[in-house]
This record gives sequence, structure tokens and C-alpha cells, in this order.
Amino acid sequence: MSAIPHRLSLWLNRPIAPETGSIRLTQRRVYVLPTRSGLLLGLTLFLMLGGCLNYNLGLGYVLTFLLAGVALVSMLHTFRNLAHLELQAGRAEPVFAGSEAVFPVLVRNPTGLARLSVGVVVADGAGLATAADPLLPDWRDLSAGETVAAQVRLDAIQRGHLRLPRLRVFTAFPLGLFTAWSNVHLDMTCVVYPRPEAGEVPIPSPQPGAMQGGQKGRGQDDFAGLRRYQPGDSPRQVAWKAVARGQDMVTKQFTGAGTGELWLRWSDLPRELRLEAKLSRLTRWVLEAGRAGVAFGLDLPGTRLAPGVGHRHEHVCLRALALYKDEH
Repeated sequence: MSAIPHRLSLWLNRPIAPETGSIRLTQRRVYVLPTRSGLLLGLTLFLMLGGCLNYNLGLGYVLTFLLAGVALVSMLHTFRNLAHLELQAGRAEPVFAGSEAVFPVLVRNPTGLARLSVGVVVADGAGLATAADPLLPDWRDLSAGETVAAQVRLDAIQRGHLRLPRLRVFTAFPLGLFTAWSNVHLDMTCVVYPRPEAGEVPIPSPQPGAMQGGQKGRGQDDFAGLRRYQPGDSPRQVAWKAVARGQDMVTKQFTGAGTGELWLRWSDLPRELRLEAKLSRLTRWVLEAGRAGVAFGLDLPGTRLAPGVGHRHEHVCLRALALYKDEH
């Protein structure tokens, strides 16, 4: 007999291919199961019915069937609270490895009925018992025609693409006797940048060559790197953009060649560093150059990004580092 619940659990938690666009929770996608409180109430009603049959209690019959009717009505309300909701993937912002990725899931109520206590959580696939006891859900209330953004948080352990796993949308409204739930798998990913190297990592000096759309320093000077602020440094050389972001005061260093290019090259890294250590150092260089507001280029094996400046160029370089694959 134990094989039947196991097979039923496998069928209800079967893998679902990622879906794009808006996902509507039709009646066939919503399942209803009793919670622990519902099972306890069912056992209580069974004992009450047995007592009524044994002692022929007329009022006992009324109370027993009244409570049973309330439970059945609550099951219909639980099902209606979840059915016909629509889910759609939002946009997950890139994060650094070791931090937390946030996946916004848009939940829309297209009907004229309010939906209360709707939870969204990562489905663990552990069986039917987890449907009534999910871990750390994001609870949302939706009025008629409202769209809310539920947040699913995952640990970004390593760089690359982090795919949103299968989700479970559920509710136990109004009495908690039954839970209605549905599994959905949104086609949603988050880019995880390499973790920046800690400590002071000086940026390489500019290499001779023509500046391509870069910014030069004072007069004809070119940016050569950053160092800690020292009393007596000119305020014009302070990286005020970094200070505005809450960073420590650093001073820009310039060369007088006037023809240097700031390139962050893979070949400039120590050969004894491993792959992830090299990517972490390049990530730190990209962030330091971006905070200083100077133009820089990125040179990786198989990828060469021309010098640029601004947040867009910074994120393009970080994305290239996040998705880099060592083919050697």
C-alpha cells in the first residue's frame, strides 16, 4: 500500500519544463489536499458520528453534519482563492557570487474576487506532506485586478547563470483546513558575477596606444591607477564618484604620456593563480576602474572588449567575466 502514495507523490511532483510568457493556473493545474488541521477535524467528525450512531443523539447529528458542511465549503473557497491566478517572470538583477539573488515573480489577479494569503516558495519535491508545510514562503494579498511582485530569494554560490527552480504557489485560506497548490516552472535566470577579490589590488598601468573613446586625466595625462588618499593630494585627483558611493577616499594617479590605454588583460595576471582567482581579480579591477570613472578595456582569451566608460560598459565586462569558460 505504501507504493501508491509514493507513486502519487512522484506524479504530482513530476518535472515541468520551463514555461515562457504568462502562466494561468487553470482548474486542472490546481490540487487540493487537507492540512494536518483538516485531517484532525475529519477524525474528530468521524468520532462524533460514531458517538451519535451509538447513542442516537439527534442534536449530535446536526452538529456533526454542520461542521462537515462548513469544512466542505471552506475547501471550495480554498480552491477558488488560487484558481485562475496568472504568473509571469520578472527581471532578476545581476548579483555577485556569495550574495543573494532575488527573482521577482509577478502574480496577477484577473478576476473580480480578492485573493488573500497566497504564498510563493521554491518547491522542494519532498512529497505530498510539503504541500501543506512549505518553508519560508513570500505571502501576498491581491485585490481584484491587482498585480503584485513576489520575491523568491536564492543563494548565488557560483558565477554564471543561476536558473530559478520550480516554484509552488499555494494557499490555505480561509480556515487552514485545506491547502490548494500548483507547481510552476518559469523560464527565468540571473547572471552571477564573480566574487571580487578582497584587499588592495592595484590596477595595471596603461599601455602605450591610442585612446579609444576614453577619458583622459588632467590636461594630457592618462589614468594610471588608484591609491589611498594622502593628506595634501589635490581635490581634483580624488575619485569623488567612489566617495559618493560610500567607498574610502582614493586618489587617481596619472601618467604624462598622453597616449596610454587602460587595459585589463588576462595575460597580466600571475600564472600561478587559478581560474576563479583570476576572474575575481579582474572583477575587482573592473569595479575599481568603474568607480574612478575612467575608460578601460577588457582582454580575455577569445573575448576582447574595447575601452569604454559608464555603468553599461562595466556590466558588459562583468557579464563577460561571469560567463567565461576556460577552453584550455
